[in-house]
Amino acid sequence: MTLRAYAKINLGLQILGKRPDGYHDIETIFHQINLYDEIDIVQNESGIHFTTDSPNLPVDASNLCVRAATILHDLTGTQGGVEITLRKRIPIGAGLGGGSSDAATVLKGICKLWNLDISLQELHLLSSGLGSDVPFFLDGGTAYATGRGEKLEPLKLSLPHWIVVVSPPVHISTVWAYSNFTLNPHVRCENMKALVADGLREPRVLVNKLRNDFEPLVFQKHPEIMRVKELLVKGGADFALMSGSGSSVFGLFSNESYANDLTEQLAAQYKVSLTEPHFKPKLNYFF
Repeated sequence: MTLRAYAKINLGLQILGKRPDGYHDIETIFHQINLYDEIDIVQNESGIHFTTDSPNLPVDASNLCVRAATILHDLTGTQGGVEITLRKRIPIGAGLGGGSSDAATVLKGICKLWNLDISLQELHLLSSGLGSDVPFFLDGGTAYATGRGEKLEPLKLSLPHWIVVVSPPVHISTVWAYSNFTLNPHVRCENMKALVADGLREPRVLVNKLRNDFEPLVFQKHPEIMRVKELLVKGGADFALMSGSGSSVFGLFSNESYANDLTEQLAAQYKVSLTEPHFKPKLNYFF
C-alpha cells in the first residue's frame, strides 16, 4: 500500500511554562496542509526493513518509522515483517511535523496491513511515546492542542485562504529551541481558539495578537527566517508566522494571484508549497 503523510503548520504557538517532567506546556492549533511524504508499506516474511530517498535520515532503529513499526510488532507478537519505503518531500527540521506524520502513517498502515485489532484510542496512547505531536497525525485535519501537544480537541476549521509555506535551508532542532527558550512572565497569553475564529473574519486580529513564542529566539539566531516572513508580508500575505520551532514560515493569502506569483518567485531559492483554500487531506485508512 502507498500512503500519504501530510505536513502541518501551527496557527500560533504559546509556551505556558515548564513542567516537572522537563517538557513544556503549550497551546497551539495544528492544521494540515497539502504537502506530504509518500510511504510504501509491504508485507514480508520477517523483520522490519526501512529505506528512504533522503540521505539525511537514519535508517536504523532510531528512525521514527522503524520505531512505530517496532512498537506494533512487539505489542502484538506478529510473526510477519514489513518493508517500509519513505519518499521524503516534507523538509526536515522545518517545524512541519514530517517525522511525526510519517510515524503516525506507519502505525495506521501496519494496523491495516496486519489486520490488527487496535482501536484509534489505543494508538493515541502508543503514539504519544514517539513524539508529542504524533497523536495529532492519527486524526489529522485541524486541532487545538495543549499539554505537550498531545491533548487534542478537534476543530472544524476550513481556512478560506491560500497557504504559502516557505522553508529556508536551515535545520532547527526542537530540543535546542525549547532548551534556549526563556518564558516572559509579562507577556499575556491570548485565548487562541477565539483568536483564530475571529481572525477568519478579520485578518487584522491575527496580525495583532496571534503569535509564535519561538520567533524572537529563532529570528535572532537565524535572521534569514525573519526575512522570509517579511517577504511573505511584502508579497501580499494577510498574515504570516513561523510554524512550530521553525524554520518554515507560512503566509495566509486571500488573493490567489499574489499567492501563485510569490510561490513561483520564491521556489527558485526555497522549498515552497501551496495549499488551496478549504483544503482537506486525502484520506488513507481510518478506524
